[in-house]
Amino acid sequence: MRKYLYLASVAGAALGATLLASTAFADTGAVLTVGGVGGTNAAVGDTVTAALKSGTNATFYSTATGTSGVSCTASSFSSTVTANPPAPGVATETIDAQTFGGCTSNIVGTLGVRSVTLNNLAYAATIDGGTGAVAISPGSAGPIQATVVITTLLGVITCVYQPVATSLAGVASNADNSIKFTNQQFNKLTGSTLCLSTAYWTATYSPVTDTTQAGPVFVNATAPEPTDTATPEPTETVTPEPTETVTPEPTETVTPEPTETVSPEPTETVSPEPTETVTPDPTDSPAAV
Repeated sequence: MRKYLYLASVAGAALGATLLASTAFADTGAVLTVGGVGGTNAAVGDTVTAALKSGTNATFYSTATGTSGVSCTASSFSSTVTANPPAPGVATETIDAQTFGGCTSNIVGTLGVRSVTLNNLAYAATIDGGTGAVAISPGSAGPIQATVVITTLLGVITCVYQPVATSLAGVASNADNSIKFTNQQFNKLTGSTLCLSTAYWTATYSPVTDTTQAGPVFVNATAPEPTDTATPEPTETVTPEPTETVTPEPTETVTPEPTETVSPEPTETVSPEPTETVTPDPTDSPAAV
């Protein structure tokens, strides 16, 4: 019975380890991660924000290489993650708000800029994990549209623009957690002759931050390999089964039988027979002759 309980506990520990490893992998490996490449997944519903990269401006210039137009020292956006599949995939967000501030104009005949506003929010955004490409598309409220209100010598004018390509294209970089838009062409929809007929929008937003999880956002081209060591799991200490101690049976000590000591038989001492001494006859003496 103890053996079965031991096997069951080992099997349970193995299952727990598998579930923990799966959970750890499930928390990483998506297109958008927080804190680093292969970090914690940005969750659906997380808020992602960014402002202009330090030292840069958002510009609406008359040509792709020119410097005439409107320049803003401040701009920011706020979005919500709506899908974040495993890398390499395409994550999606909604652009809920985007603002511009500190804007000025050097267009001849203008005195200043009252406001730059994006209309018809929210927009749909996609982030391609494989390439880092970012695309901003119209939402259900209508096309992407920018309204610029400018003060001129003749009064206040309103210029309305829409992108030529219907959508906007940018690129994300993990080097500075940025999204960069370069020379995105807008055409004038309505407005005074003092409005630029074409405006090229350029802006770099950095760092892009998941404010829900309080960390910079990274774009992943590949999912990391799951490892058991990524999330250390508690180890179960298994108490070994007690082993039965066998008391050895006492061994019988055999007392050796006494051996009979045989006393040697006495040997008979034979006394030598006495020799007869013969007394010589006096007659035999030569002196008697």
